[in-house]
Amino acid sequence: MTEKQLHTSLFAARISKAQIDILVGQLEKEPELAKVLFQYVLQEDKEGTFNASWTFDHLMRKQLHYLLPFMETFTNGLSQLQSESCIRPIAHVCEMVCEAYFNKKDPIFLKTVTNNQLEKIMTACFDWLIGPMNIAPKVFAMSSLYYLGFKFDWVHPELKQVLEDNYPNGTSGYQNRAKKTLDKLARLGV
Repeated sequence: MTEKQLHTSLFAARISKAQIDILVGQLEKEPELAKVLFQYVLQEDKEGTFNASWTFDHLMRKQLHYLLPFMETFTNGLSQLQSESCIRPIAHVCEMVCEAYFNKKDPIFLKTVTNNQLEKIMTACFDWLIGPMNIAPKVFAMSSLYYLGFKFDWVHPELKQVLEDNYPNGTSGYQNRAKKTLDKLARLGV
């Protein structure tokens, strides 16, 4: 697959889940196109479409390490995102990065991802958690922030406060995940 073919696939029309799966299969053979795909995520965020972000999320589910060569570009791009249709899949990618780093302790992530990059993920996740988003980005942000609190000691108390403050007005999905996160924080003594 070439960059031009990728562009055509993403921007010709709205693509289905089956088409995403085919595209991801092709992209798995072309790891250098992952960065190009992320650039399309930033482009489509301004246009209000989400084919690239959906594809990016599904590619990262299979080949998260494809993100590492352009991790700095990825984390710098988080603050640019405005469309919830793009933020949702990218928030999921942030959660996967945090799981790889903190939960799985994947050596390549531990070696490659910097504290500065983790801080950019943390900032974006707090913005998504306290912003006017629907449930999915908030849920992914909660998980990411829970993990990030193991490196940045001020995060767990701040996360707890945000969750407690917003719990009464949250949707049932928000309340469910907030309760689970608050229970985990309580077990840590936060």
